[in-house]
Amino acid sequence: MSEEHCSGDCKHCSAKEKENQADCELKRALSGIRRKIVVMSGKGGVGKSTVSVNLACALAAKGFKTGLLDVDVHGPSIPTMFALENAQPDTVDDKLLPVEACGVKVMSVGFLLGAPDDPVILRGPAKIGMIRQFFTEVAWGELDFLVIDCPPGTGDEPLSVCQSVADGGASLIVTTPQRVSAADVAKSVNFCRKLDFPICGIVENMSGFVCPKCGEVTEIFASGAGEELARQYEIPFLGKLPIEPGICAGGDQGKPFVVAAPESVSAKAFAPAVNAVAALLG
Repeated sequence: MSEEHCSGDCKHCSAKEKENQADCELKRALSGIRRKIVVMSGKGGVGKSTVSVNLACALAAKGFKTGLLDVDVHGPSIPTMFALENAQPDTVDDKLLPVEACGVKVMSVGFLLGAPDDPVILRGPAKIGMIRQFFTEVAWGELDFLVIDCPPGTGDEPLSVCQSVADGGASLIVTTPQRVSAADVAKSVNFCRKLDFPICGIVENMSGFVCPKCGEVTEIFASGAGEELARQYEIPFLGKLPIEPGICAGGDQGKPFVVAAPESVSAKAFAPAVNAVAALLG
């Protein structure tokens, strides 16, 4: 990057980064965010968005300045899970202002669509550009945590995110109890290791069913694949989240369970994961 683009006193730019204005801008934009938590899984349908929303809300409830970024470009579900389908972000100084919900600063491509069911039709390079814009053109301000909800797999979106937030980033990997899920989720573990991207731990979602009448937890799927995966790869296992009918309904109604039902089985089971992420601040 030439001196006409950089004053030379940008403390966030190394000599190599000054050759690339975009990288310098990205680093400046993220410098006020202490920790970036990337919620990912090699498998779709495991509940990454549920984990992301409740993690962000739980961190905010603990007093941390928290943001939540939805980078599932083709299937953004975060607006629905906060009942924000009709929200439209304001702008200030040519930057988008996140929408606030439950004490969390929220941004999603879903806020930018003409209608909730409008498709986003983009190829890889355009998606990568959009994700970088969510970092550089959103007024996040100073944050303790930015939780980033990724689509499934190890493609463009998680790769772009992990490369962008390598400084201060860590992943939280979500699986379900079945072996078929864990086999795909293992790809996310190896993805992070190939990138030297830290892994905070593994959460096993949909682990058992909580009877709404008696409260007993019954295993309706094969159990333990997440815990075994954590043991195999020597990664912290951060607990099992059961299926609760009221919790599932709350997700559709924009009521995260850690806020709407803090004494529920799910909220209590989620506490170890929340505490593990909070501990990253030291």
